[in-house]
Amino acid sequence: MHRKHCLTLALLISLSAAAAAAGEPVRVMSFNIRYGTADDGANAWPHRRDFVVNVIEESDPDLIGLQEALRDQLDVLDDELPEYHRIGVGREAGGGGEYSAILYRASRFDVADAGTFWLSDSPEVPGSRSWKNNLPRICTWVQLLDRTNGARLYYFNTHWDHESELARRNSGKLMGNRIRELAGDDAPAVVTGDFNAAPQSPAFHALLETGRLEDTFAAVHPDETDLGTFNGFGRARNAAKIDAVLVTDHWEAKEAKIVRTQYGGRFPSDHFPVTATIKLRDETDE
Repeated sequence: MHRKHCLTLALLISLSAAAAAAGEPVRVMSFNIRYGTADDGANAWPHRRDFVVNVIEESDPDLIGLQEALRDQLDVLDDELPEYHRIGVGREAGGGGEYSAILYRASRFDVADAGTFWLSDSPEVPGSRSWKNNLPRICTWVQLLDRTNGARLYYFNTHWDHESELARRNSGKLMGNRIRELAGDDAPAVVTGDFNAAPQSPAFHALLETGRLEDTFAAVHPDETDLGTFNGFGRARNAAKIDAVLVTDHWEAKEAKIVRTQYGGRFPSDHFPVTATIKLRDETDE
């Protein structure tokens, strides 16, 4: 074969290998679905469960981080969305209560490891509380193997305390350190959550800086001003952006949305879900 043709073939093989290493884009959703026992009248869970299923199906994510999910709600989603498998436990000492559950597309990902830690001074103790929070708070994580490229990635999902700023700041530091401990410098990581903290807050910055993360929505829409993700079933106005999809610098954010879908003026939850489409960077991006 002519030398020029050999060089061309080698270049094509190299580029194909780099593209394969990057894999397919990953669609991620963070969704506080509002706990199912809340006395919400017309917005109670039985009246909107189909809306929750619909908005997930319409967004078609590969990974989903749920907040305020109770076991009965998760059982419904397991039945209605069989393409996903679930990771997580309840935050109470006995395993009940709210989950920060992770759903992953079973046809794409294999689980290599998983766990839950409590956002407290004793993170391995189920049900533990610290830092002036009245409720236990957790972070659920999973190490996944992506069949599209063989890559290993870590996914963390959480729901921070809504009352204690001290708890939020310390949760940010704890999570950031745990992300670096588990994922190290080489493995890409994704973090979703209802952080009960605005993007400019010290707690949110503690997580971004300690975990070396960026907000996908801010990366894609740096000048956007309509940022509210808490809607209060349509009653909240000018609310802060407290829900997010965060990533390490291994990822490039291709798309990010606040999903404001309504069904006949009805909302799936009192939070808007947020989504991002992310793709691993490859050598040609650097």
